[in-house]
Amino acid sequence: MMKMTFSGLFIFCLSFFYAQDIPNVSLNTISGDRIDFSKIDSSNPVIVSFWATWCLPCMEELTAINDKYEDWKKESKFTLLAAATDDARTVSKVKTLVKSKGWPYTVLLDSNQTLKRALNINSIPHTILIHKGKVVYSHVGYSPGDEDELIKKIKEYNTSN
Repeated sequence: MMKMTFSGLFIFCLSFFYAQDIPNVSLNTISGDRIDFSKIDSSNPVIVSFWATWCLPCMEELTAINDKYEDWKKESKFTLLAAATDDARTVSKVKTLVKSKGWPYTVLLDSNQTLKRALNINSIPHTILIHKGKVVYSHVGYSPGDEDELIKKIKEYNTSN
């Protein structure tokens, strides 16, 4: 009988997660455009940040990223998509909140949590990095400074440098 250690199981699960292809899911943006995830150009990194209007750590993370966003865009080529997971009760708050925060990101509406479920994401905030059609980085939760790790990962996978 094969004995699997916790670290072996963790590495197996991690490699399974990272081998995950991007699902064939389409979502609307807050401006009404439609984005088909299986067709997004991920030759340069694509960040997808799952959040909700009621989630304080989500607000902190996206605000921290916003504070550094312009500098990041000067250093690396990437796309940031903020996927709002608000349900029917709170989705009406998304557009107003984004406008008040001045976030320059493309904001997606995942009200039915279709993308979130397809990627097996269970809690927010949850940030993933997609490169060449695969999830190459994943982070759950937010603590100040987590955005610095994210830009390191962006640079690692950036093909324009």
